[in-house]
Amino acid sequence: MHSKPASAALVSAVAVALLSLGGCKEDSAPQTQQAPQVGVVTLQAQPYTLTTEVPGRTSAYRIAEVRPQVNGIIQKRLFTEGSEVKAGQQLYQIDPATYEAAFKSAQATQISAKALADRYKLLVADKAVSQQAYDEARAAGLQADASLEQARIDLRYTRVLAPISGRIGRSAVTEGALVSNGQAGAMAIIQQLDPIYVDVTQSSKELLRLRRDLADGRLQKAGDSSAKVALKLEDGSRYAHEGTLEFSEVAVDEGTGSVTLRAVFPNPDHLLLPGMFVHAELLAGVKQNAILAPQQGVTRNPRGEPTAMVVNAENKVEQRVLKADRTAGSAWLVEDGLQEGDRLITEGLQFVQPGAEVKAVPASNVKTEQPAQDAAPANGQD
Repeated sequence: MHSKPASAALVSAVAVALLSLGGCKEDSAPQTQQAPQVGVVTLQAQPYTLTTEVPGRTSAYRIAEVRPQVNGIIQKRLFTEGSEVKAGQQLYQIDPATYEAAFKSAQATQISAKALADRYKLLVADKAVSQQAYDEARAAGLQADASLEQARIDLRYTRVLAPISGRIGRSAVTEGALVSNGQAGAMAIIQQLDPIYVDVTQSSKELLRLRRDLADGRLQKAGDSSAKVALKLEDGSRYAHEGTLEFSEVAVDEGTGSVTLRAVFPNPDHLLLPGMFVHAELLAGVKQNAILAPQQGVTRNPRGEPTAMVVNAENKVEQRVLKADRTAGSAWLVEDGLQEGDRLITEGLQFVQPGAEVKAVPASNVKTEQPAQDAAPANGQD
């Protein structure tokens, strides 16, 4: 009577055993390993302006020390300290009384000497006076002319004039002060601030490298006759006007190994004052086919050399040793080791080794100007 339930239990046990064996066979089947996924950026050659940032200080374009040319007492000061003055503008008035008297005396002497010379000219023709007396009268007349001119100059120098246009500083003398010709101290100092100089220093090694690149054609000059210079102020802001590099010293400083460069900047608002500390960006040249590699894709090997991982046409990883000695924002300027069209790995570097096959996708950790174009070659080769 119990044979049917026993048979049913036996069939169920056999079915379970068969299912278990099937599961074991399925688990023991080998699984295919998928290639790791990496983010890449397709490199493109582009023009890049080479700049070098160096510290510097501003200095006045022209400096004139106002000094007296005659002796006397200051009667008036005719300018406001710290104001703008024009060339030829009167700054001080020295007491002219003694110089006016000397001028009038010289005038009288000149008139007398001229009259005597004219009289002797008529008499010498009639042999009434000797030729020697006439020559002496002429010489006396010329000396009287010179004395009169000197007296006129001294009288004019009692009006102290500005030699150049610019901003005048504080006055070193006041009304009633005695000044003298050849005194050591200046009465005031005028500085021309528009334009203004910026003196900077650059290493001689950097100058040699830039000149070599220009000579070999690797760099294109930024200007026809002079290099362009940008300026950053002490507070970090950028100066609105662009300057030009005028000259460099003909000798290298033995102590620092640097060369002094002088740039000229327009300064219409007088924002730049002499002695200010600034940073100048020298626009040394333009590299037409520069390769800029994102810093996320550049590492260093145990020897300290910069290296990069790229995905080749077979979707395998290659390691490249780079030549890169300067940064350009968030990228490295690569001189050798990478070329246009290379797919640089910037994501997933820790999961791959040279020779490994990978799946390249557009990188998400690098912002590019044209991400779609960078990603297209990688998708097409996959």
